[in-house]
Amino acid sequence: MRSTSKHSDPSHAVVIGAGLGGLAAAMRLGAKGYRVTVLDRLDSPGGRGSALHEEGHRFDLGPTIVTVPQLFRELWSDCGRDFDADVDLRSLDPFYQIRWPDGSTFTARQDTDAMRDEVARLSPGDVAGYERFLKDSEARYAFGFEDLGRRSMHRLRDLVAVLPKFAWLRADRSVAAHAKRRFRDPRLQMAFSFHPLFIGGDPFNVTSMYILVSHLEKEFGVHYAIGGVAAIAEAMVRVIEDQGGHVRHGAEVDEIVIERGTARGVRLTSGESIAADLVISNADAGHTYDRLLRNHAKRRWTPARTKSRRWSMGLYVWYFGTRGTADMWGDVGHHTILNGPRYQGLVRDIFIKGQLSQDMSLYIHRPSVTDPTVAPAGDDTFYALSPVPHLGFDHAADWEAEADRYQDLVAAQLETVIPGFRDRISASHVMTPNDFRDRYLSPHGSGFSIEPRILQSAWFRPHNVSEEARGLYLVGAGTHPGAGLPGVISSAEVLGKLVPDAARPVSPPIPQKVAAE
Repeated sequence: MRSTSKHSDPSHAVVIGAGLGGLAAAMRLGAKGYRVTVLDRLDSPGGRGSALHEEGHRFDLGPTIVTVPQLFRELWSDCGRDFDADVDLRSLDPFYQIRWPDGSTFTARQDTDAMRDEVARLSPGDVAGYERFLKDSEARYAFGFEDLGRRSMHRLRDLVAVLPKFAWLRADRSVAAHAKRRFRDPRLQMAFSFHPLFIGGDPFNVTSMYILVSHLEKEFGVHYAIGGVAAIAEAMVRVIEDQGGHVRHGAEVDEIVIERGTARGVRLTSGESIAADLVISNADAGHTYDRLLRNHAKRRWTPARTKSRRWSMGLYVWYFGTRGTADMWGDVGHHTILNGPRYQGLVRDIFIKGQLSQDMSLYIHRPSVTDPTVAPAGDDTFYALSPVPHLGFDHAADWEAEADRYQDLVAAQLETVIPGFRDRISASHVMTPNDFRDRYLSPHGSGFSIEPRILQSAWFRPHNVSEEARGLYLVGAGTHPGAGLPGVISSAEVLGKLVPDAARPVSPPIPQKVAAE
């Protein structure tokens, strides 16, 4: 293959995608002695964690919180750097406020006594259930996050070995079903079961292992990076460049080149070829297998298999700035969850029926109460996020026709908490599932890749080491352990354990073929 990159020591690794999973992978490989090239079609790093700038406002496009900061600190430390010297991370208190249509609220904090008081304020009889829920969450964190989430699950025998523990922890039960066993009050059932929505999962079908998020919040807090997640991405790029690596923007990979069963590099849409000893894809797993390996016969991840997966929901996100409102709406903090009149019914419309509903629940992000860099002095920056069906359903929403009407519905809900905001808008930007499909090449415009159901997690999920070619690896939301900042950073940690140092052979054997599930 004619290439613009020559093979030489240290060995060359190409990373497809400058999302946080790809950047973390590049840092890990750089620390192992690889010469790394990161390729990304966008004009700035971060992938879903990148940002747009309009009229003095910075719109953080994707994730807004950091829940397990030690993962970043460990990553930086393994590269000989200090995360806190590179990123200004602020602890938030409270974490977020949940609001219901009847006017009741629940404020989530790190302090256990404060949380116990919040539970008692809504439902005194549920305090004991809360105590049990915390213990349940901690047990699932120890097993699901610190154990399974930080090692590869590409061997079938690894899955078989942990099945008894899955059974003991009732992984077959959904998050919502588990919360219902611990809380009688429907509001508390929602408050302690909605978290899978942050990683693209249906709380009524996603395994109860994901109640571990409650332990993450309690143990490590909820944090925000000044400058947004984009500032973390930019700091990662600086580490990569200091290691001798290179991050190229405006470079879209069209195909992974396979020769005699081994990944040998990539070909860009421009026609340029880049040779590599390792290829790591941070592109969506569906895009990787269906598009980037379209000319290579697949053993496991065939088009039929990827088509049969359940995908996470889509997202409608309205980013807007407001003039002179910094001293207004004082009861609206950094994170607010505004519930609609339905919970289970709305989730079913989104995930099962694929139906765009008239009612909605909103996540409202107001970073300007914490971060002065996000808006002009005296102004505010917001985003309002509504989960919606992805584009893969029959009769999927036509967002070209629906976007304006849906924006009016969102605005009506927002008026209940930030009245008069429309008269003060100074900048505005909207993203629908169409934009996730076109900007991030996300199958069906899904917000978080493959949904984390039990039969789409661990061994059942696309593996970090690919079955389809030697020297091909996957990181990011679509692979193990899953979506969310902790998940994508952990996927790079798993990669670091799979890939040998650059001085050693770089093409491990293809894992033995496993029986279809």
